[in-house]
Amino acid sequence: MSTAARTPAKPGLRELKKERTRQTILKVALELFAERGYANTTLGDIAAAAEVSSGTLFAYFPSKENILFPEERHFYEQLRQRLEQRASDETTFDVLRDFLPTLEPPDETFAVRLKIMNEAGLRGRHRSRYSRVDQLLAEAIANDVGSDPDDLRVQLLAAAAGAAMVTVGERLQPGTDNPVDYDEALALLKQMLDILSSAMAELRPRGPAR
Repeated sequence: MSTAARTPAKPGLRELKKERTRQTILKVALELFAERGYANTTLGDIAAAAEVSSGTLFAYFPSKENILFPEERHFYEQLRQRLEQRASDETTFDVLRDFLPTLEPPDETFAVRLKIMNEAGLRGRHRSRYSRVDQLLAEAIANDVGSDPDDLRVQLLAAAAGAAMVTVGERLQPGTDNPVDYDEALALLKQMLDILSSAMAELRPRGPAR
């Protein structure tokens, strides 16, 4: 049974205004981080420079880290939705192989964020913020193999996939150690996902020998 594709509704004026405010805060914050340093910039400084109230700023970004890493929530929600909607014969790694190439290539703003993150010594914090992605992947992999998300083998596979995505993402821009371009990054991730998919197959219960 087929379903006609729906045309996405255009955002209303209220949504457009909210997005403009969000983008203004992001732009101003990155400029301040680059000029004064991440540690020396307060949320109050950002609110004043963006000409918004502190309450408005907190409504969009409850912390400086949320400003520096704004794509995490969007990435998580997209991936969660894709995993929930996958076909019965699709594995977690099938979804990741199809999902990652649909993401926008990093732009100049990404490079600025990465530079600020490295200068502020936040690389470890950046990786730790993806822990809920690891948990999401663990739940999906557990479903694939008929196990429990707390199964250490499942968690190791999920952690390996999450670490691969973060590590490759951090190497996408010039100025990093041994940078890779976008196409090379996707190829490397696909190779890693193929390896993890093969490892996951070993966790699946086997039928009785014939």
